[in-house]
Amino acid sequence: MRKAFLYRVKGRVQGVGFRYFVYKKAISLGIYGYVKNLLNGDVEVWAEGEEEKLNELELILKKGPVLAHVTELLKEEKRPQNFKDFQISY
Repeated sequence: MRKAFLYRVKGRVQGVGFRYFVYKKAISLGIYGYVKNLLNGDVEVWAEGEEEKLNELELILKKGPVLAHVTELLKEEKRPQNFKDFQISY
């Protein structure tokens, strides 16, 4: 069953390749949705897919790419919007 979560990633997550990192990982896991920078310095990730794959993505979000420093990950379950792909939003 397809599930959806909205994540907010806090810390040093902009200017470190975080969006592209999430994009590559989401594609490889078969997850749909988007990743985008927020004006307050956080990164937002909408992720839809199988629960097992979403759990894998959550672990990836907590770590981030090499130059990132994630201090907090907020997660909110949402109703799936049936995205057809995963995109970097601007």
